[in-house]
Amino acid sequence: MNNKSFTSSRQSGFTLIELMIAVMLGLLIVAGVIGVFLSNKQVYRQNENVARLQESARYAKEIIYRDIREAGGIACGSNLPTANVVNNPTANWWSDWGEGIRGYEGTETLPAKATGTGTDERVAGTDAVIVWRGDAASGVTIVSHDPPAAQFKVNTTAHGFTDGAVLLVCDLNQAAIFQVTNASDTNVTIVHNTGTEVPGNCSKGLGFPTDCSSVNGNPYTFAGGGIMSQLASSAWYIGYNGRGGKSLYKANSITSDEVAEGITDLQMKYLVVDSSGNLASSYVDATSVTDWTLVVATRLVLTVETLENVGSDGLPITRTWNSVITLRNRRP
Repeated sequence: MNNKSFTSSRQSGFTLIELMIAVMLGLLIVAGVIGVFLSNKQVYRQNENVARLQESARYAKEIIYRDIREAGGIACGSNLPTANVVNNPTANWWSDWGEGIRGYEGTETLPAKATGTGTDERVAGTDAVIVWRGDAASGVTIVSHDPPAAQFKVNTTAHGFTDGAVLLVCDLNQAAIFQVTNASDTNVTIVHNTGTEVPGNCSKGLGFPTDCSSVNGNPYTFAGGGIMSQLASSAWYIGYNGRGGKSLYKANSITSDEVAEGITDLQMKYLVVDSSGNLASSYVDATSVTDWTLVVATRLVLTVETLENVGSDGLPITRTWNSVITLRNRRP
């Protein structure tokens, strides 16, 4: 045997063609792995975005539904005659009690927030709604009431009420809305004098109907055991969130707060009863409602989209939620 030839044969490497085939196979394997990775990443992004979409929708539905269900709510009973001694209550949307709920079509002006394209401004073409109610969570019990002195005594110093707060007070016969002129967490006295608060009270008299012709107005003594709570006024609308998207917003007398992102549209219709309590045959737009105290239910449609373009068409995934909300304080 030729040892030189044998050694040379054993030490010979891959040919150029073999190397090229090996490299090609390696590239195909790497490409396959990368493809699987990218596919899994896209599926993960899509699932994550859909999960966030559903979470946002659930939260938005829960919080706005809860507020609308309690529209016009008074702790002492439904549809109580309600006096309002806040000065010029119709001049401020948040103090304009009387309707409990009022809707606004996309073409109507919402008193609580202007339509525009800036951060927290209302998106044109989207519906909005304002809800007024007593905040049961802040309620305290009335111990006594002295109308000439314009003073309430309540059952706790931990009432949480401050000067300038607008409160709703009630007993079994009537309710009244006023602005606090003096309150402290060191005593149980809540004062509702005419004072110098803004907007202030037109009189000390909390009786119904409201009389602003004198300081004493229409006197009424609220019975012990009645309830005093904050007046909760909320405006719900779709606004621009400053991050290139849209969100559900809730406005009060002071601020507008982002509630849930990715909510791009809100559309609402309303069911009313006539003076005899007969239900209408269909839901109608806000512009067709002539008496908001006769609204007993609302049909609400929320449109929600993912925060990223994860749809198969390269666009956000969009979902809609339809619900009917019955107002607990209204009975057909």
